[in-house]
Amino acid sequence: MGECRYSCKSAVETLAWINDIIHLLAPYSSLINAHVVNFFKDRLWENVDAEWIECLRREPVQNLLLIPSGAVQIISDSVLRAQDEWPTSLKEFILKLRSMVFCQDQADMNMAIPGLQMTSLNGVLAQGMNVKKKHEVEILSAVISTVANSVKADAIVDVGAGQGYLAQVLGFQYQYPVIAIDACSHHGRVTDARAERIKKYYTSQMIKSGSGIRSLNVPRTITCNVLSIDSLKTLVEISLTGDDLEQSSLKAENQEDLGKLHWHSYANKKSSIVLAGLHACGDLSVTMLKTFLECKDVKAVVSLGCCYNLLSEERIEDGESQCGFPMSHAVRSTSFSLGKSARDLACQSAERWRSLDMYAGIHNFELHAFRAAFQMVLSKYYPEIVMSSPSIGRKGKALRRRHQRRSAESQLHLKGSTCHTTQKFPPNAPLVSETDWTLGSISAIQNLPSEIPCTERSGSEGIKSDGKFLHFENFCQSGLSHLGIKHSHDINLEGIWKEAEPFADLVGPYWSLRAALGPLLETLILLDRLLFLQEQGSALEACLLPIFDPNISPRNVAVIAKKIDKDLRSS
Repeated sequence: MGECRYSCKSAVETLAWINDIIHLLAPYSSLINAHVVNFFKDRLWENVDAEWIECLRREPVQNLLLIPSGAVQIISDSVLRAQDEWPTSLKEFILKLRSMVFCQDQADMNMAIPGLQMTSLNGVLAQGMNVKKKHEVEILSAVISTVANSVKADAIVDVGAGQGYLAQVLGFQYQYPVIAIDACSHHGRVTDARAERIKKYYTSQMIKSGSGIRSLNVPRTITCNVLSIDSLKTLVEISLTGDDLEQSSLKAENQEDLGKLHWHSYANKKSSIVLAGLHACGDLSVTMLKTFLECKDVKAVVSLGCCYNLLSEERIEDGESQCGFPMSHAVRSTSFSLGKSARDLACQSAERWRSLDMYAGIHNFELHAFRAAFQMVLSKYYPEIVMSSPSIGRKGKALRRRHQRRSAESQLHLKGSTCHTTQKFPPNAPLVSETDWTLGSISAIQNLPSEIPCTERSGSEGIKSDGKFLHFENFCQSGLSHLGIKHSHDINLEGIWKEAEPFADLVGPYWSLRAALGPLLETLILLDRLLFLQEQGSALEACLLPIFDPNISPRNVAVIAKKIDKDLRSS
């Protein structure tokens, strides 16, 4: 795989990297901006080098799943073989993309953050966390604590706190005053109830040990939808001390309510606050970084973003735009924009693709084929529906759970069959993008077979079979039902499928090539955020640091920034 030869230690280096990415992406705008739901209708494969498509059409599914990771050398039949039959231009494309992606291999944390002291979570604090959440909270809480200590923080504000897992570890284990902000009032209630149970545990432990009762830092929750920098600045200034707040939980429905809370603020106090966010969604991560610059009390920020598809993006003419991308002045000045499809594509994870087994890969590509063929049905018989771009939500998680259950039940019956194993979907490894499956993640998918035909090809064997039309028909009937449309026998579903089926084996190669662009688009978004901070000059220091194992948590790059004390700068 290509190794990244770029650096982002300075604004000049970061901008050079960004400019090279923008230059590389330009020729592939049609691939980036395509909607896979229109794959058959718009014959999207014709927009890709025909030699590439024909080559990948013959590749095993396992090889396609490795393309987003930059693999052009594949283990096949236990023998390492270079893809000599691949066109040179295809190999260069994949390697070039990968060479420009920010390396997301987990950093050596002790080297990257001197003084970091990682502590395993006890059973009480870890209760309710899955493996992914425990991994994230255990590492991130230690990072935040180290950063908070370096700026002598009085308090930590957890933005987009969810059910308060991170806030509670920072409060009870690291003993920082914490305020947990989330838009969902249910999350606030869950956080408070869980904190009370943890408080009882720690109190009982102190009584048993005879060490005396010390004050516990129980996180205080605020329910508020943070829509602007001003609202977050107000929340940051709200006092976290027990003497100033009579309630452990506050609710602010709007800016007026925030004004009523503001009398509790640190306005007349000199304070040091750290903003923290574990996968703060969409523009919320952007708002955190801007608040870090604009609020004098915020001395540091540790932010991991997610849901790039939800970032706002406006036209570049507005030099002071508050949109989520681009953030930096330099990128705004290029008039470059991503667009909705590119932001959605940035959510694709090479690690998730690589973790899929052959059967899950085939299954996902089949679902894309069904969805794209269903789009042909809508375009031909219900064009007004297509124009309105309706959304019926995503049901991929429920599908995967059903598939896992059926796979487990069916494995006993498969031991004597020609297939050696039928493997399960990894629990959080979807290939289905949120944009492409606006209409497609339908409950009808539950009618697909739990066993996938035993084939290693992405070609006709993997997608064409006598039973495929039946599954496509069920898919369409359920899809129409969700749209409130009664199925009509006048709809020639068989004709639609016969038109699409000869090209169904091209879905995997096409979608794999698109997904290879995802990590580079994410790199661009991350570098833009870093450059936004670097443009402030010597007033602060900032870096990007991959703190999680990307196989456990793919969105693993933290933006870490601290304001530099004026006395230190002048010395």
